[in-house]
Amino acid sequence: MKSEKTNLLVKKGLLCALSLVLMYLVRFPIFPAAPYLEYDMADVPILIGTFMYGPAAGLLITAVVSILQWLLVSPASGWVGGLMHFFATGGFVLVAGLIYRSRHTRGGAVLALLAGSLVMTAIMVPLNLYFTVHYNGMPAEAVRAMIWPVIIPFNLCKGGINSVVTFLLYKRAGKVLGLIKSK
Repeated sequence: MKSEKTNLLVKKGLLCALSLVLMYLVRFPIFPAAPYLEYDMADVPILIGTFMYGPAAGLLITAVVSILQWLLVSPASGWVGGLMHFFATGGFVLVAGLIYRSRHTRGGAVLALLAGSLVMTAIMVPLNLYFTVHYNGMPAEAVRAMIWPVIIPFNLCKGGINSVVTFLLYKRAGKVLGLIKSK
């Protein structure tokens, strides 16, 4: 029993580490109007962990990655970036994990990823309206002007790309993680 818990902890730790590595290595702006909004693949291992171990595990992985992102990868965005990542990815993970748990099929996975992407996008609107104005010092009018042409499309693109990659890699990643056993 103890070795099973250790094995599960190691697998979740590997997903956290992979998420951070991808966040560090795969980062680029999508919209020239907002070069500070960078696409990254950090959510892919988190979503794989969510599909494998459930929404609570996905939220735990998200929390660990968000804290480490704040401290190690994006210290310039400070605690605000980590908090925004936690809420956005946490919303994605919670919705996707709950849907996939109840509809554990390929169609359920597609629905889960689509709904999760939409929830993440919806969450980022009020987060940007609050945090970008109050902590990053951008005028509220400027943030409101960016909601439809930049913030929503950026988050839909990010969620969509990460969903497609997750969908394509989930079964393969599950097989690889299934090979890792404790002694």
